Amino acid sequence: MTLADLKLTTEEEVMFFDTDCGGVVHNIAYLRMIETCRTKLAGIMGMDLATMAETQLFPVVVRTEIDYKTPARLGDTLEIRGHVSEIGKVKFWCEFTVLRKGESRPLINCRQALALVQMPSGKPQRLPKEWQEDS
Repeated sequence: MTLADLKLTTEEEVMFFDTDCGGVVHNIAYLRMIETCRTKLAGIMGMDLATMAETQLFPVVVRTEIDYKTPARLGDTLEIRGHVSEIGKVKFWCEFTVLRKGESRPLINCRQALALVQMPSGKPQRLPKEWQEDS
């Protein structure tokens, strides 16, 4: 699998609980939507929920950068486009773009660094060699 294969688009409808009293999406709601996309992207990488529960090895966010461009609003359908952009020895980067469905202008851009952490010890692990070789 190459980096080009490690991409996914999910959809979310903006609900009341995602917005403030003005009908604008809260920043925390974007993080929840990104979390959903990232979790499904992890499945493509061989870290589906059942495997993580069995192995107790989890991808953990160690850094998040977000640029808010234009707000989403109540009732919008959003596309969350995620991909793995970089794989190192101990951390990897995922990038996300959130767009209103049918539009090309990003509402937000997000970049996250993740590390694999073995639980319950909480110790970071080296990334699998096959990830590094195939990237």
